[in-house]
Amino acid sequence: MRVKKQRRHRKIVRFYTACFGFREPFKVLCDGTIVHHLISVKEPVGNEAFASTLGGPVKLFTTRCVIAELKRLGASCSQSFQAANDLAVARCDHEKRKSAVDCILDVLGDNNIEHFFVASQDVELRKSLREKPGVPVIYGLRKALLLEPPSDFQRQVVKSAEEKHLNMTELEHKLLQKRTKIGMGNYTVNDDSDKLESLGDRHVESQTLTMSNTRQNGLGVKDRPQFKRKKAKGPNPLSCKKRKNHASQAHPVNQVSKDGDNGSTKKTRKRKRSKKGIKAGETVS
Repeated sequence: MRVKKQRRHRKIVRFYTACFGFREPFKVLCDGTIVHHLISVKEPVGNEAFASTLGGPVKLFTTRCVIAELKRLGASCSQSFQAANDLAVARCDHEKRKSAVDCILDVLGDNNIEHFFVASQDVELRKSLREKPGVPVIYGLRKALLLEPPSDFQRQVVKSAEEKHLNMTELEHKLLQKRTKIGMGNYTVNDDSDKLESLGDRHVESQTLTMSNTRQNGLGVKDRPQFKRKKAKGPNPLSCKKRKNHASQAHPVNQVSKDGDNGSTKKTRKRKRSKKGIKAGETVS
């Protein structure tokens, strides 16, 4: 079960790092409820518990309004107050102390520029944070800390942002129109509008193709997979016969014939005689 939980947390952290730019060390903004919960279950309020949940180094933060709220609660939250004082303080710039929920929402803003993970046990705060883009939420369950998966609203924000990147902006559209006008500068204004539109479309298509080719070539990416053609190779030299020396065959060594002519080039064969038929005492003539 623990392995499945760690795998799920890694997947959620990867989503926020890829889509919203969260980086290590991760910043965790704690309110008084999560601090009080950890103390009640006798868990240390430190970086180790959150680091094991997020799978990376962590730095814990709180606000002055949260500390002031814990102080107002009295002796019942004295240990939580002391533990919150040991955390780093995030700047909230509130002259009059607000509630912890309002203070945390003001620190996060609309887009969570500081990339805070929010740790809280407040159900209403967690519901409101699901409607903010790029705000991951951590909550405690007994002695474990759990990371909430991204809400449907956050996933929709990421999807719409990707669609915007795929389409042209107004500035890019104006630049493209200017380039098409420059490309069609050789044609007169009195030409038919249909011809101009067709030429403009052709120019835009060719221009986009050339731009894509230059970008891909600049990045070292090829448009199509280029397969190497197999060239005809020579024969294996080890399987071939040795080359004959024609010069030695054309002019063989001159041998003397029986007639004594030095110019003749006849080859003489030696006759081997066997000694089987020779009787003892007879001499070979």
